Amino acid sequence: MKKIEEASFFYEISETLNEHLELKKSLYKVLDILSSSLDMARGTITLLDPVRNEIRIEVAHGITQRAMQRVTYKLGEGITGGVIQSGKAVSIPKISEEPKFLNRTVSRRANKDLDLSFICVPIKKGRQVIGALSVDKPFEATYSLKKAEKLLAVVATMVARHVINLETIRLEKQTLREENRRLLQELENKYRITNIVGNSNKMREVFQMVSQVSKSNATVLIRGESGTGKELVANSVHYNSHRAQQPFIKINCAAIPANLIESELFGHEKGAFTGAINQKLGKFELANRGTLFLDEIGSIGLDVQVNLLRVLQEREFERVGGQRTIKVDVRIIAATNKNLEKAVEDGTFGGDLYYRLNVFPIYMPPLRERKTDILLLADFFLEKYAQENNKDIRRFSTPAIDMLMAYHWPGNVRELENCIERAVLLCEEGVIHSYHLPPTLQTGAESDTLPALSLEEAVANLEREMLIDALKNARGNITQAAGILKTTVRKFAYKAQKYGVSYKHYR
Repeated sequence: MKKIEEASFFYEISETLNEHLELKKSLYKVLDILSSSLDMARGTITLLDPVRNEIRIEVAHGITQRAMQRVTYKLGEGITGGVIQSGKAVSIPKISEEPKFLNRTVSRRANKDLDLSFICVPIKKGRQVIGALSVDKPFEATYSLKKAEKLLAVVATMVARHVINLETIRLEKQTLREENRRLLQELENKYRITNIVGNSNKMREVFQMVSQVSKSNATVLIRGESGTGKELVANSVHYNSHRAQQPFIKINCAAIPANLIESELFGHEKGAFTGAINQKLGKFELANRGTLFLDEIGSIGLDVQVNLLRVLQEREFERVGGQRTIKVDVRIIAATNKNLEKAVEDGTFGGDLYYRLNVFPIYMPPLRERKTDILLLADFFLEKYAQENNKDIRRFSTPAIDMLMAYHWPGNVRELENCIERAVLLCEEGVIHSYHLPPTLQTGAESDTLPALSLEEAVANLEREMLIDALKNARGNITQAAGILKTTVRKFAYKAQKYGVSYKHYR
């Protein structure tokens, strides 16, 4: 083979290997090129299975599929097994004169078939032999087998690099799949219905409704004030449904300008409007076969509502500036803190869209209507933020609990969470006291449930709180409690009697 022909030959092999990401397809094409370029009668690429210590034919030219599946070699067995074991190439001028040649595939039956030259070179991954490339070629006395051996060695190196690259890609894909499975499992665990904190009657109703609707494809409308946990319920519905493995796309309709909301939902074509320099997929396309969560649905305009209604009814839409109708399979979960019934009456929200969304409404009660959940939530957030900030804070003092229970929580669960996070950051002890809580809770001015305290009353409350905490830590032992507060037993007993605190209650 001339140098120009060699360069063309190797270029063709390289192009073939780079063309396909499927191993067998690319290896078959390599054998086809060898067949046409080297006058190859038969050829095989064998790979070593290191677990079974067994060599199998991966691809072959001129050998039946049945023979390929039937034949395997042990390491060191025959010419091919010996090449893979030693890592050294072997060239046989005439296989009819070689006793080690096994002819296990029984593809060389006639006597003329045994007048063949056989060349086998190792396929190496670094120093490790992972397989072999072998070729049958009609015997020619003047043909240089050593030259053919070198040629095949280069091809084997190219094949090895391809196998390594594909193995790397396969491992990366497998790692990504495992990581996706792990993340999905974490999400499913995080958004289990049982992970939503609350045991009040109203929250039990919410849990029951989420359980009922999750397994269906029904559109869900979550109602409730801001901060009640509507998004948490939406997550639970999706991750407990049969769509849990599919996309869950969220969009806050109130956070997007009115002139861009349609593009965000349905996407746009290139040049649809000024600034549309590329085609963009909308949230509906991204959520195909999964769930789309439309938060603050009450804020979208009437013009967008018409297109949204069409998607809910027909499951189809066009991108902004586009002509092609796109079909989608998307489950809708919507949420709002607005009075949609009043909006329908005012004409700011379409009645048809309202009835399409209101298939299965779930009402999230405000925190003031589920008082029994306040301490459960407070303890949950205390544990969460104490762990995040590496602080050993285990409980709330009695006055702090009283303040948490007395406040009316206009910001609902979100306000409570922020309040506890702030208290954890301020606290340098093992207990959250009332003075660690925000001023709105301490004065009660916002709730009108606690009267404004005088200086004397505030000092008395603080002293009483400290006495109780000391007795709790000392299990009712006055001497130890006095030591905790760095005062005498006599002073401690006097203050305890003054504020009506009995050590017996804490033993």
